[in-house]
Amino acid sequence: MPGISARGLSHEGRKQLAVNLTRVLALYRSILDAYIIEFFTDNLWDTIPCSWQEALDGLKPPQLATMLYGLEGPCAGELKALMWPLTLLALKSTACALAFTRMPGFQTPSEFLENPSQSSRLTAPFRKHVRPKKQHEIRRLGELVKKLSDFTGCTQVVDVGSGQGHLSRFMALGLGLMVKSIEGDQRLVERAQRLDQELLQALEKEEKRNPQVVQTSPRHSPHHVVRWVDPTALCEELLLPLENPCQGRARLLLTGLHACGDLSVALLRHFCCPEVVALASVGCCYMKLSDPGGYPLSQWVAGLPGYELPYRLREGACHALEEYAERLQKAGPGLRTHCYRAALETVIRRARPELRRPGVQGIPRVHELKIEEYVQRGLQRVGLDPQLPLNLAALQAHLAQENRVVAFFSLALLLAPLVETLILLDRLLYLQEQGFHAELLPIFSPELSPRNLVLVATKMPLGQALSVLETEDS
Repeated sequence: MPGISARGLSHEGRKQLAVNLTRVLALYRSILDAYIIEFFTDNLWDTIPCSWQEALDGLKPPQLATMLYGLEGPCAGELKALMWPLTLLALKSTACALAFTRMPGFQTPSEFLENPSQSSRLTAPFRKHVRPKKQHEIRRLGELVKKLSDFTGCTQVVDVGSGQGHLSRFMALGLGLMVKSIEGDQRLVERAQRLDQELLQALEKEEKRNPQVVQTSPRHSPHHVVRWVDPTALCEELLLPLENPCQGRARLLLTGLHACGDLSVALLRHFCCPEVVALASVGCCYMKLSDPGGYPLSQWVAGLPGYELPYRLREGACHALEEYAERLQKAGPGLRTHCYRAALETVIRRARPELRRPGVQGIPRVHELKIEEYVQRGLQRVGLDPQLPLNLAALQAHLAQENRVVAFFSLALLLAPLVETLILLDRLLYLQEQGFHAELLPIFSPELSPRNLVLVATKMPLGQALSVLETEDS
């Protein structure tokens, strides 16, 4: 998907972008506020302009992918010949023009061409227990952290919210960095320590098999710490060095791979400490941000009319647009899930009007079920009688509107990157208001990892270092 590069914007340009985003989000708020499971109960189709309804009604999923997301397909020619409402074309153009691009600046063959489960850029010991998505992420972020560490002269990396320690292990045992890992879950830390030992043994065996590979420096496993990081207060443990630096104070680099909710905010606040010289943070789970406290952070965004981003908007910003666009192109039966769930909501409301949007645990292989079978299983999962009498004619009428449900959800997802852009832009502006240098770089393949924008910050001008940080090593 096209978009705007954060690197090409001055401080004033970023402030103006925030103004434009709040205005656009206010204009399309009714779409963003809507829950797709209430498509029928709240008659969402009639909330969009009649001209949009006429243009979208009857479009098949591949046509939606072409029309809204600009993906090429066999139907591109016939769609170009149609006259679309100018307001709908304006929505598409605006969504593309104001969202930060998620396409990396480098082009390289996929590291999974030979084997979809194993990155060709990681050696076998570092791939064990790690899924392809995470292999790609730890390699890319780890290599960027190494470059940033060299640029800033940091003495220690602190991996916050380290989970099972996959990123920490790669940075410490693969890239030779001194790493402290901080994780609040004792079980995850114990698992990480076991995996550390397993990896060390695997690396030793590999050296024995390949004596020509000589380890030139001693290996240091990550130092794991069990500690919850409070986003509202400084964490002394996070700032403590593992060992006393030879000269002067410690120089810390903070990083977090999909640091959830307020954890990303905590990284930003700790960056103000004198011990911290650099930051490389990839955020996630925006709906878990404290309100207030987690957003907005910058004085500029907090002063804009319509800056508020309630839970529904932040939750929508976490959806994977590229993955959904691919699903539209393939037009698989899995697309009907939203229609089924919306139909189920009508039955729930009739049975218990006060029960709104209850969570329905995953129902396996939804696309293979008849709609009445899905509804019966759904009723059971929310604590209602699965044998309730069903109006099969009404359910079939809902199912006949499947393409409308898909079209409405596609509109909402088209706007979702604007919400993410405003959240990340607010973080950039916050750091700049403190006098720091900050940029956003697309670091992962968006098809593998939709939350792929890394916030890089230093206390010295980044300058030409940015081109080095973005480059994919051969």
